[in-house]
Amino acid sequence: MNRSTEGWLHGLLGVVIFSGSLPATRLAVADFSPLFLTAGRAVVAGLLAALLLAALRPARPGRAELMALAVIALGVVVGFPLLTALALQHISAARSIVFIGLLPLATAAFGVLLGGERPRPAFWLFSGAGAAAVAGFALLHGTPGALAGDALMVAAVLLCGLGYAKGAVLSRRLGGWQVISWALLLALPPMAVFALVTLPPSWQGIHGPAWLGFGYVSVFSMLVGFIFWYRGLALGGIAGVGQLQLLQPFLGLVLAALLLGEAIPWTMLATTGVVVLCVAGARRHA
Repeated sequence: MNRSTEGWLHGLLGVVIFSGSLPATRLAVADFSPLFLTAGRAVVAGLLAALLLAALRPARPGRAELMALAVIALGVVVGFPLLTALALQHISAARSIVFIGLLPLATAAFGVLLGGERPRPAFWLFSGAGAAAVAGFALLHGTPGALAGDALMVAAVLLCGLGYAKGAVLSRRLGGWQVISWALLLALPPMAVFALVTLPPSWQGIHGPAWLGFGYVSVFSMLVGFIFWYRGLALGGIAGVGQLQLLQPFLGLVLAALLLGEAIPWTMLATTGVVVLCVAGARRHA
């Protein structure tokens, strides 16, 4: 198997794993507070990452790489989990997945900013059309509570796009699993303190589905998915493998319908389809 094919396969596995993140988060926030969920999942994943680093003993990152890892941790370990957990208290998992359609575009935009590339004007045309489709859907089908959740999802997508772009660049030097492992280890001390401060007052009110959601986002969304994803980006190329994120909204909507029984109106499907087409056009002209 050549490097490119291996990269696409790893990237596809990462996307499939990430597709379950928002439905699992929706299950978890039914009984866990968003603050504890954010800290708790980071602690579990951080401890697993520490074991992985201790067993395999990779080279330690340098000072400049530590700064990049701090940005990655802010984006994908703290920012995205916290903001999506807060958003899912106001909106359904299916609605939140519409905004995930903008994640490839956010990743590409930060890649442009961080990599100094000069995309064609068509890139920004597609970018604006995709953002307008999401904004239009949110305004036409929103309530005050839903709009608060929508705003949190936009912020989450921006932070996650930054973390993806930074991680994709750094994974070429450190390796895919090393990037997410070092980022999790860097975030572990403050997240452990945060988890202790936000512990649930009682564990008796935590039901099975919430524990399943917590376990999924802690192990798979926070660590395993990133191992496959960053390795895929490193082997197959950021621009090429990154397009696999276009599958994530569709997979996420299917999971939201099957696991949570959430209704998927045709307007939501149509908006997701428009966003995917806009992102595909933007990536082509990036």
